[in-house]
Amino acid sequence: MSAPNTSPASLNHRHLHYFWVVAKEGGISRAAERLGVAVQTISAQLKELEQSLGTTLFTQEGRRLVLTEAGRTALHYADQIFLLGEQLQEALQLQSAAASLKLTVGISDALPKLIAYRLLQAAIDLPQPVRLVCHEGEFDELLADLALHKLDVVLTDRPAGSRPNLRVYSHPLGECRMGVFATAELAARYGPGFPDSLNGAPLLLPTRDTALRGRIDAWLSARNLRPDVVGEFEDSALMMTFGRSGLGLFPAPTLLADALEEQFRARPVGGMEDVREQFYAISNERKIRHPAVEAIRQGAEKLPLG
Repeated sequence: MSAPNTSPASLNHRHLHYFWVVAKEGGISRAAERLGVAVQTISAQLKELEQSLGTTLFTQEGRRLVLTEAGRTALHYADQIFLLGEQLQEALQLQSAAASLKLTVGISDALPKLIAYRLLQAAIDLPQPVRLVCHEGEFDELLADLALHKLDVVLTDRPAGSRPNLRVYSHPLGECRMGVFATAELAARYGPGFPDSLNGAPLLLPTRDTALRGRIDAWLSARNLRPDVVGEFEDSALMMTFGRSGLGLFPAPTLLADALEEQFRARPVGGMEDVREQFYAISNERKIRHPAVEAIRQGAEKLPLG
């Protein structure tokens, strides 16, 4: 490569942003899809960035792009640059006490929406007006958007775990007991003799990729119960909607009993001992700094989730 131009003004931040997204997404095609630009555009601008820096940032291993040592160093600094940019924008917004505080939240499909509302209520009740922007989606997609700083926080039912090239932090918010709910007719039919009455009963469940499903399966197996699983749902609200139609019984947090009866005409059938649904806030920072996210964390401690 030609000798690099080391002047700070020579660093093209758009090129650096494209590099950052490629590194986070793990490939040029996925980065192009997320950014809405052509693959050729990203390839060309990555090449220009490498020429301006005088070093190679990626190497090809089979069909995968892998960061070189220089690329890993560049990613470390790019993380800080774009995080500081987000913090600068937030700091300027916070200078005006009258300005609303924007909170962009990703809500996992599996998280009950009534729980999400209760968690967000603490942010809404802040003295400073809060403007909520809520996105619902699958867990992995929301984490990708969080890593790209498109979201301030993700509310979900599981921790992020260890993921290469993804530096996010999981903050436990609490947990709540689970029960089985159904329409009045089904509750009257399967309530007596619960939980043995679940044998052969029509049951709606979360899909197997959700954290809660494994706990429910273990609970059923420990009691040698074999219900008739008539539906599986990624979206908990959709599962409850089908439950309201009378398709089957469904699990839900017991603390939502009043709301479930009001919104879904659902009544409790019985409790699921030892089954808990857990809630997490996932952020880009180990220590939460966004005041609305901190309010959610503190507010969760006061909720009767246990």
